[in-house]
Amino acid sequence: MRQPGRVLIWIALFLLAVAGVAALLHQRLIEAFLANPVFNGMIVAVLAVGIIINFRQVLVLGPDAAWLRAWQRGAESLPPPPKRGLLGSLGRMLQERGDKLQLTTMSMRALLDGIRSRLDEARDLSRYFIGLLIFLGLLGTFWGLLDTLGGIGRVISGLSVGGGDATELFEQLRAGLQEPLAGMGTAFSSSLFGLAGALVLGFVDLQAGHAQNRFYNDVEEQLTGLTRFSSGALANVDTEHSVPSYIQALLEQTAESLDRLQRLVARREEERRSAEESISTVTEQVGELAEQIRSEHRRMLSQARGQMELQPVLQRLADSLGERGEESDSMEERLRSLDHTLHRLVDEMQSERTDLAAELRDEIRLLTRTVARATGTDPGER
Repeated sequence: MRQPGRVLIWIALFLLAVAGVAALLHQRLIEAFLANPVFNGMIVAVLAVGIIINFRQVLVLGPDAAWLRAWQRGAESLPPPPKRGLLGSLGRMLQERGDKLQLTTMSMRALLDGIRSRLDEARDLSRYFIGLLIFLGLLGTFWGLLDTLGGIGRVISGLSVGGGDATELFEQLRAGLQEPLAGMGTAFSSSLFGLAGALVLGFVDLQAGHAQNRFYNDVEEQLTGLTRFSSGALANVDTEHSVPSYIQALLEQTAESLDRLQRLVARREEERRSAEESISTVTEQVGELAEQIRSEHRRMLSQARGQMELQPVLQRLADSLGERGEESDSMEERLRSLDHTLHRLVDEMQSERTDLAAELRDEIRLLTRTVARATGTDPGER
């Protein structure tokens, strides 16, 4: 019987190694954490809960494994069998039958299936936490991308290139790019903590699964020694002794019931295999999702490099605009002359509009008199 404490030692050593790496990179990790404290705090909390759950899954195996070792050695001071936990059914059977316990093939399979189902139920929660870590990292990534795109849109819409100083324009552009870069920090930090947490929790879950599989194999080996194997056919029964007909009918009915139970167990096994295939499919989809996240990271890195390459171009543009500052005086004179010309045109248009309005009033008076004469009404009466 192998002790689950070794698995706890491996998990503890791995967590110490992770803590050492985090201590070496604590400055950058703190900066990355503060880039998006809400999502990163949720990721760290989920990681801590997942590690605690995996530790509990391994620790739960300890009492059952200790009792199974004592029962295997046949110790005189054998503790009472566990009433709950993974070996609860076996403990109840030992209390009922004592040392005369002998299992059939179906009983052994039923006990092993019950233990396996409990182990699988315990691991489902850990797998859910791994997927939750990846989901939170992806959610933080998309949140940061939304902030980045919104910030870039606000920077572009806030640029004013008409009549402004080039240096002021450059400073405005540089200040506006700080918000999109902060959004990219949010996306990268969430992805970093999410994927790193999923990696750490995945290793811990793997070690917990190894401990559970070893415990299951040990239980199976112990139960095999208590199992009475038979062919299950009534034709091999010793016919030297006469058997009453009602007992023979009862045995035939029992054999049919066992056959139906065997088919039911086979169907359950098939359903379990289909569930495992579904889980493997989900795992592959999660892997594809992680690959998409990595490709998205590479794309965002290329965008960041493009923005960094844009800064020297903007600097050269600012220098070029500064060299052209000497031509601003002549341009101002031209703008003044153009302004005077526009004022003169506006005055002429206003005078023409006044003359046109006067002519329209005269035409309306003439039209009114004409209509009044045609209708026989004196215009003065109106």
